[in-house]
Amino acid sequence: MKGNVGRLVLTILAGSGVMGGLLLGALTGAAQAADTAGTVNTGGALLNVRTGPAATTPRKATLPNGTRVTIECQQEGQKIWGRVRTTNLWDRLLDGTYVSDAYVSRGKALLPRCEALLGQAADDVPLAANGAWVAPVTATVGSGFRTASRPTHDGVDLPAARNTAIRATSAGTVITSECNVSTGTCDVDGSPAIKGCGWYVEIEHADKVVTRYCHMIRRPSVSVGQKVFAGQVIGYVGTSGNSSGPHLHFETHTGAPANRTNAVEPVAFMKSKGVTLGPKN
Repeated sequence: MKGNVGRLVLTILAGSGVMGGLLLGALTGAAQAADTAGTVNTGGALLNVRTGPAATTPRKATLPNGTRVTIECQQEGQKIWGRVRTTNLWDRLLDGTYVSDAYVSRGKALLPRCEALLGQAADDVPLAANGAWVAPVTATVGSGFRTASRPTHDGVDLPAARNTAIRATSAGTVITSECNVSTGTCDVDGSPAIKGCGWYVEIEHADKVVTRYCHMIRRPSVSVGQKVFAGQVIGYVGTSGNSSGPHLHFETHTGAPANRTNAVEPVAFMKSKGVTLGPKN
């Protein structure tokens, strides 16, 4: 529902700068104290709202010149030469979408970095250094890797509530971010009768290690080509695709592209990286 609300707000914004300012003003009360208001300054053109911090990521909506926005945090991305400034910083809005800070007029106060917001919530993991590994979710391991009853199950299932944040287990580059189902849409609950991973992400890490994250509730928060850090939110738990309930299907592969021949047992693999898949002690 949260994602639908965000899309509704952005749709209205695209039609009316005045109404958009009122709506975002109403949302400000729910934002963190560090949120900062800004004004779209393109000189007249529409500003693209994207799924990630780069002009190559999918466009979600457009904002008219003069629209007021509320910035949650900033993230490094593609360098843009804009009307206001030249910068590689992108402003993340309250619904998780991005606009280039090169086209946003705002105060001179430093905005929080998106990376620094990790660890503020009770269920968040600490910010991890490059090369470190973290658990994708906090959950007890369910169905295991290539069990006798499921010999083609190339990962482990980590049951968690809908909309639980899924985090990149280590720094890397997103190589897949898409819908994979036999029915044509991932924006509905899946079932055992449906084939496919649903909304899913693959990240390539150092040494061509690939991690795969399946059954997200909606389009992933990251796009192909995007650099991610350990612990970064890449999507949210759902039950799209071949799934009987909300959970994260998590795979680890020792080669790229990921396939059955290079899939390895995730619990043992993560243990080798110093991470235990399971609940916090």
